[in-house]
Order: sequence, then C-alpha cells, then structure tokens
Amino acid sequence: AAQIAALTTTQIPSLTTAQIAALTSAQIKAMQTADVAQLTTAQIAALTTDQMSGLTSAQLAAMSTAQVAAIETADFAKISAAALAGLTTAQIVALTTDQAAALTTSQIAGLTTKQIAALTTDQVVDLTTSQAAALTATQITSLTTTQITAMETVDLAALTTSVIAKLTTAQVVALDTT
Repeated sequence: AAQIAALTTTQIPSLTTAQIAALTSAQIKAMQTADVAQLTTAQIAALTTDQMSGLTSAQLAAMSTAQVAAIETADFAKISAAALAGLTTAQIVALTTDQAAALTTSQIAGLTTKQIAALTTDQVVDLTTSQAAALTATQITSLTTTQITAMETVDLAALTTSVIAKLTTAQVVALDTT
C-alpha cells in the first residue's frame, strides 16, 4: 500500500487497466484523493468489486462526474453507504439510471437529503419499490414535487406511515393533481 501511496498524480494515469485491476483493495484505499482524481475512466471501469468496496467517501468525492459514470453498475452495490455519502450532488446527477437502480436499500437510506434532492426524475422513476420503501422521513421532505409525482404508484404505496406523514403540503397537492 505504501508503494502505491508513493506514486505521484502524474504517474497514476500511466498505469494500465490490468495494473489497476491487480491492485488490492488496501492499495486502492491507500491512494490519496488527488491520485484517485487522476484515474482515467478506463481505469475506474477496471476496478474490481472488492476494490470498490474499499473506497472512502473522500476518494469518491474526489472523482469527476465522468469517473463516477464510469463505475460499473454491479460495483455500486459494493460501495459502502458511508462512502456514498461523499458523492457530491453533481456526481449524483451523473449517475446512470442503471447505477441508481443498483443502489441497495441501505445505501438509499444513507444518502443525504441534498443527494436525494439531486436525483434526476429519470433516476426517481427507476427506483425499485424496495428502494422507495427505504426512503426515510427526513429524505422524503427533500424531494421536489416533480420527483414525488415521478414516483410510481407502487413505490408510493411502499412508503411507511411515518414517511407519508412527513410529506409536505406541496408534495401532497402535487400527488393530488397527477
């Protein structure tokens, strides 16, 4: 891990995707945020599921939106909820609908209100019923009326009573008009 941490930001993009894929999750975790920011999208795509599970919130926050979009869909489910909390709102917007749909219920429940508010309408539409059911009472109030009306009926029905009770007047009115 110390050897990888010693690489400079100019050396990181020179590593081949095979070299990146051969690194251990501990070596990836040892990378400085500035080094992670220098990974190419091909290098990001080459990261294994185990390597992804070791990413920190600071490392994820250091990624560009293009890098985040390059993360393989299956790898998203292995990133810890704590690490996902590091995603910026711009990175949340950059998630593909497949990536958003791959998030686990614990990952959804761990997103901040700003991250929930940043979800695109397409991402909200693609939420599974169990993902929608994982939304917390605090998170539901951060959804815009457009996001609320984009939710499928089955997803709205999956919300708990305590979550429904936190809907704002504007959100309820928006539901009534659709």
